[in-house]
Amino acid sequence: MAKVTKDTIIADVLRMDPGTAPFFLEIGMHCLGCPSASGESVEAACAVHGVDADELIAKINAYLESK
Repeated sequence: MAKVTKDTIIADVLRMDPGTAPFFLEIGMHCLGCPSASGESVEAACAVHGVDADELIAKINAYLESK
């Protein structure tokens, strides 16, 4: 299974598994369908929303591995 990294584009994460959307919603990223938002890297989105990218990535990867 693919792993999410800081450089992974949000749209790619959502394509891997739509169930990852709540992780982005929890950090305040409510515009997942917007071209600019979905085209950002995970790291860029975390920087904008003041979230630790490593923590978010760990949560998403744990979720993906549990499936």
